[in-house]
Amino acid sequence: MKTMFFFFFFLVSNLLFLVSPAFAQSPQSWTTTGRCVKSVTVNPNGLGNVTYNDIATIQGFECLFFNVLQVIVLLAGLAFLFMFISGGFKYLLSSGEQKAVATASSTLTMAFIGLIGIIASWLILSFIQQFTGVNITQFIIPG
Repeated sequence: MKTMFFFFFFLVSNLLFLVSPAFAQSPQSWTTTGRCVKSVTVNPNGLGNVTYNDIATIQGFECLFFNVLQVIVLLAGLAFLFMFISGGFKYLLSSGEQKAVATASSTLTMAFIGLIGIIASWLILSFIQQFTGVNITQFIIPG
């Protein structure tokens, strides 16, 4: 078990600290839109850049909902990955014991049931959208 934790720690530390970042463009050249609040940078009469931000309104909940949904999907994917890897290691290290094999098999089964549940929920929402014509997969507050 200690070797498994050491392996994951080594893998994560290598992925986080040894990879050099690549910058596509400098932040000073970002001039327009984000999903939540739009900002426009202008240069009035060559005197320097001035940034105008829109006032936050009730439509800001669209951004909040979008961001929360992204985090939930990411956590669900990470939970599946962790359960799948831990179930695989349990299965490999069970050494033929029936109780350990049953535990590992149960972990793998629950991981796949969770993944199928996530995919099925998206497919059900898409089916409702196609059947009714109402766009329910996008959260938009009219304004």
